[in-house]
Amino acid sequence: MKYRLFNYFTESNTISPGIMVDDSGYDLAAVRSTAGALTLDSILEHWDESKIWLRSLALAISAQPHAYQAHEIELFKLRYAPLLSSPGTIYGAGANYRDHVEAMAKALNMNLCADPKREGIPPWHFIKASRGSLTGHELDIDFPSDTKMLDWEAELAVFIGKRANKVSVDDALNYVAGYSCANDLSARDHLKRLQVDESSPFRFDWIGHKSFNGSCPVGPFLTPAEYIESPENLAIKLWRNGQLQQDSNTSNHLYTVADQISYISQRIELFPGDIILTGTPAGVGMESQTFIKRGDVFTVWIEGLGTLENKIV
Repeated sequence: MKYRLFNYFTESNTISPGIMVDDSGYDLAAVRSTAGALTLDSILEHWDESKIWLRSLALAISAQPHAYQAHEIELFKLRYAPLLSSPGTIYGAGANYRDHVEAMAKALNMNLCADPKREGIPPWHFIKASRGSLTGHELDIDFPSDTKMLDWEAELAVFIGKRANKVSVDDALNYVAGYSCANDLSARDHLKRLQVDESSPFRFDWIGHKSFNGSCPVGPFLTPAEYIESPENLAIKLWRNGQLQQDSNTSNHLYTVADQISYISQRIELFPGDIILTGTPAGVGMESQTFIKRGDVFTVWIEGLGTLENKIV
């Protein structure tokens, strides 16, 4: 028995949490029937306690599904919402797949270090605006009007479940609530401010590059970490309009999920609801100078986590 969490839009267009058990979906707030509002945000805020009653509830539903039938959601009517209503910080790992670094070095004729960890180079991350960037499964994403080089990046998303301050690599995964699929959409032509001299330290614009409405689709589910044996051995794929573009495995991470959590937490404390995008494999549009067009549909699949799909309109 495995359960997964999601958010969905009710008939009144409010957002409510759901739980998927044995391929059936249930209104989590209704079956839990506790005082006060229940949200995925609040569940993450108290993850150590939440995962205990969630596991117990999932077992009860699996054993007697007829007892919860009144709260079952008809899947063909299910409209997914973003996984969090008030996400924390979204950290994105740059150049963290061995195959991606090799492909970018070849495509751009650049001398990129193929094994920075071995060379003693620490990982590096950028920040995506959280609430405006985060969107959900099957939600359309508006094409940014001011870019001509919009790109895709399939990524493993890591949800933090408790405060992490200066944690060790060995202990880092204990702070993970769960995992999901993500697509780190990127406006490549906004990385450099062309009006600024190449020698200027103010030439680069990571906000323009990475943050715009809907630039971080994540979902459809939050899969608890207990169901993922290792985040370092998961197949990851992305299709554009049905054509396979990215096909790799998280074993190609240059820095593991644990490496990244530990490193970030040395600089700044991580909190429940923070999300880490752990890098993308080879096959992004930048490598072939092929970019997103209006109407493109992107499908991200990660082993054990489900399938995320979005249309760019």
